[in-house]
Amino acid sequence: MRIALFASPAFALKTLAELNNNHELMLVVSQQDKPIGRGMKLRSPVVAERAKELGIRLEQPQKLRKNYDFFKIIEDLDLDVAITAAYGKILPQALLDIPKHGFLNIHGSLLPKYRGAAPIQWTILNGEKETGISIMQTEAGLDTGPVRLVDKLAIEADDNSISLFNKLANLGSKSIIKALFLLEQGKLPLNPQNDDLATHAPMLKKEDAEIRWSETAQQVYNRYRALIAWPKTQTLIKNKVLKVHEMQISSKTGKAGQIIAIDKNGVTVACGQDAILLKTVQAPSKAKMPAFDWANGYQIKVGDHLGK
Repeated sequence: MRIALFASPAFALKTLAELNNNHELMLVVSQQDKPIGRGMKLRSPVVAERAKELGIRLEQPQKLRKNYDFFKIIEDLDLDVAITAAYGKILPQALLDIPKHGFLNIHGSLLPKYRGAAPIQWTILNGEKETGISIMQTEAGLDTGPVRLVDKLAIEADDNSISLFNKLANLGSKSIIKALFLLEQGKLPLNPQNDDLATHAPMLKKEDAEIRWSETAQQVYNRYRALIAWPKTQTLIKNKVLKVHEMQISSKTGKAGQIIAIDKNGVTVACGQDAILLKTVQAPSKAKMPAFDWANGYQIKVGDHLGK
């Protein structure tokens, strides 16, 4: 099939490879280069970089709405279908209508649950045991289109947003190839979503990183797993921010937010239920360090309180 891929981050790299190996990948569309780091040097999205390496035609339009020159490019390609995978921009209806079979989106959740920009993180944060890939027909709304294929995936107890991202990226690349085969055969289902069951997964904010010690230890641990890539979990102690890089659940109990033990294993903090053992932390302007060393160096004591 003649296909265009609209994608930007690493989530879509395996999809790009699968499409390029199994179909006529006519075009890759990615977001514009952005300034990165202290030097603010322009850097292309990773999908754009890979398209250049493979010699695939690349477009990086600044805007899509009423971009008639870009619409003409898509029209001239005579596409069977276009694929989106974490492209990062809302597509106007005028663009969605151009390919013969419209646009199919690779979404990292079991729709209608977790519509939005951060489905992987919110799935873990909310303690879900299962997720998957939904191949959906793209509409102008936010992840509201009919679901055309679903592949489910169990979430392991030690999965975090990084490991689950990689698993779903791999699964998504296989799911879209399966969906395209069925589309060619005229056998790809078209199942409307039940909006009454919809939940949302908005973009993460820095304040989402704040540990809520009144929650159960499992909920605190889920937040840590979900936000391990960004913005990372953190808490306050003596009005200073403490980032948490490694933790595990403890069966100890005490008053929520209070340090109840300090030993070579780390610093144990009570939650609303059970406790959390802080193993690796980072004080402001300092490198990561074992929590036990941090407690000794900063004169942290049993009974001290974490959080607001």
